[in-house]
Amino acid sequence: MTARIQFDVTRFNDVYKAMIGLSTVVHHSTLEPALRELVKVRASQINGCGYCIDMHTKDARLAGETEQRLYLLNAWREAPMYSQRERAALAWTEAVTRLSDEEITDELYAETRRAFSEEEIVTLTLAVVEINGWNRFAVAFKFVPGEYQPQKR
Repeated sequence: MTARIQFDVTRFNDVYKAMIGLSTVVHHSTLEPALRELVKVRASQINGCGYCIDMHTKDARLAGETEQRLYLLNAWREAPMYSQRERAALAWTEAVTRLSDEEITDELYAETRRAFSEEEIVTLTLAVVEINGWNRFAVAFKFVPGEYQPQKR
């Protein structure tokens, strides 16, 4: 597999900086690093983005995530090892990612609100917007999974 476009900072500086701006806000938020990575992996699974799944499972491991939880992420509703906060974040991630398929109900908002402050819900939504944006670049331009090398934290 060959990438259609080499999406690098030198060629697409303004676009890259815009996307990194989203990432920076999410990175400096109160959302836990492992939770941010779970959100990114789950949205990437829904969007079928192999590059981002590869990247964010590697980053999740560096953030302390276990293999078992990563393997079961696709079936998180049936897996008992996710906290209530993580479950709320994953349900919110799925709903925001699948906007064309389902409504974001008042019940889902209330469940999310029990686990997150309003500021955190806004940031969580930005995290979903961010990864969905990266997924679209990676899928459209055929970024090659397996090439990403994580940086040590």
